[in-house]
Amino acid sequence: MGKISETNSVDQGVLFDLSPVKGKPVTLSFTGNDISSDGGLLLLRECEQRVGIIDAIGACIKDDRHSSYIKHSYKELLTQRVLQIAAGYEDADDCDSLRSDDILKICSGVLPSQGHLSSQPTMSRFEQTPTRGDLYRIAEAFVNNFIKSYIEQPKVIVLDCDDTNSNTYGAQQLSLFNDYYGEYCYMPLHIYEGLSGKLVTTILKPGRRSKNLNVFAILSRLIERLHSHWPDTLIIVRGDSHFCSHQLMDWCKEREHVHFVTGITSNSTLQKLSEITVATAQKQHKHAGRPVKLYHSFEYKAGSWANSQRVIVKVEVSDLGSNVRYIVTDLRQAHTRSLYEDVYCARGAMELRIKEHKTYLRSNRMSCSKFSANQFRLFLHSAAYVLLHNLQTQTLHATQYAKATFKTIREKVIKVAAYVREIKTRIKIELPASCPQISELSRCLALFKALRT
Repeated sequence: MGKISETNSVDQGVLFDLSPVKGKPVTLSFTGNDISSDGGLLLLRECEQRVGIIDAIGACIKDDRHSSYIKHSYKELLTQRVLQIAAGYEDADDCDSLRSDDILKICSGVLPSQGHLSSQPTMSRFEQTPTRGDLYRIAEAFVNNFIKSYIEQPKVIVLDCDDTNSNTYGAQQLSLFNDYYGEYCYMPLHIYEGLSGKLVTTILKPGRRSKNLNVFAILSRLIERLHSHWPDTLIIVRGDSHFCSHQLMDWCKEREHVHFVTGITSNSTLQKLSEITVATAQKQHKHAGRPVKLYHSFEYKAGSWANSQRVIVKVEVSDLGSNVRYIVTDLRQAHTRSLYEDVYCARGAMELRIKEHKTYLRSNRMSCSKFSANQFRLFLHSAAYVLLHNLQTQTLHATQYAKATFKTIREKVIKVAAYVREIKTRIKIELPASCPQISELSRCLALFKALRT
């Protein structure tokens, strides 16, 4: 953990006796007051200078506080909270033990010699601050930040959409029981760019599966915003079967450069249209005695659809039985197998991105009673994702951590001891000479220096 604050119940001056080494006593005390265990946060501070996601969020929240009572600016509070999340401190309670950490203070724009950062009560009050209008502007800020991350108009982007459960407890607004998960929960919607892994936005929803009309309303506005900046970019919407909707299909048909590839739930009509493929696969398996995989493409129009669409069936037969899956798309020229395996199945990478967001950044901690406060919390965790993803793909791209998980990056790059000393003319920070990641950290710091010049 970071430096122990004055409010911690542990007496820092107490000596603890450890096992001796070659007859010499070993004692330990918590008195290293100028040492932080999160020196790698300085890299995220440099990433924020380029990305600006914290600044963008701060600009969306109107500060109505009386100036004479302001001790911590909203930017300072946002930076403290987001970087704590990135370092593995997902609760506002952690503010009490980290508020005097010199590295966190520097990253938040506070000199080590100045007062403490915010406490837990201050941070908890701040989480209740954003209004519905503020939250809508923050959602737009994430989309704008995504657009700004491209130097030029991309030829193709893939919008990967999925929701996941965030279990709740207590009397939390819009927490609903979900039969599939067997828990009261929220169901936040995650949208990523499938080729790069960049986060587009995250929207908190009540604890039920997305309704087709609601998802369509979000996606249509998002695509219109993207096309207002990139009119010639091909946008492909990709998702599982509950993102399949006739509203999206009809809307895509009326627009240029917009297509979809989604799963579709099996029904009796689809089963009848694919029965020859299933029978063929079963016959081949019986004859060859090995697993068989076949694909077939056909036209299908459900009763609620205005137009027929291309459906692809994948049939796998092995000793375990038959596995039949369907996808629907308006991409009619692509090869059947390639469309299923290379395009649709690639959405599996999104599960890893949600894991980074939910498991490693602990974005499933929806502890506030107000729904709006939990949406704001989700945005804070999303900001941490944006910074860590930028660090991973842009700064660490030439290192062994280019494809590492956020957990590994945190343990190997963020969790580095740092000695901080403020003198009259500068702030001096020293990392251990025996730091195992000295080569990677030096390369990153040299890159930041080159970008500033």
